Amino acid sequence: MKVILRQNFENLGKFGDIVEVKDGYARNFLIPRGIALPATPGNIKKVETEKKQKAFKIEREKLSAQKLAEELAKVELTIPMRAGENERLFGSVTAQMIADELKKLGFEIDRRKVLLEEPIKALGKYEIPIKLHPEISVKINLSVVQAEEGSS
Repeated sequence: MKVILRQNFENLGKFGDIVEVKDGYARNFLIPRGIALPATPGNIKKVETEKKQKAFKIEREKLSAQKLAEELAKVELTIPMRAGENERLFGSVTAQMIADELKKLGFEIDRRKVLLEEPIKALGKYEIPIKLHPEISVKINLSVVQAEEGSS
């Protein structure tokens, strides 16, 4: 049976692909779960229209991510933290803290998009990558400085 995939599906194909599968697999698994539609002329036309809309939406998201990346490239973040000997921090700077600092500057960035391999545990300057879109990422400059006594 030929079916049109309505979403990316591992081992079968991507959204909009027409694939040949066994009748029972299509009727009992793919179609009831909304993963595929029977490959009729009407359904093919419907999926082609959805494909165009999806491509337009992805392009629009990519453009907005590109604009945001240009603005973020100019950002210099400074996070004051208390530190002890050898410039080791009491605690650490996390992706959530960086996202919060960006929010104070007017940038809505989800903490999961801040790509910190591990929390920052020392004073200094860092380049932090932020993935805004699957194809677009930007690096921001972060300075972790000694906090004034009585703050934090």
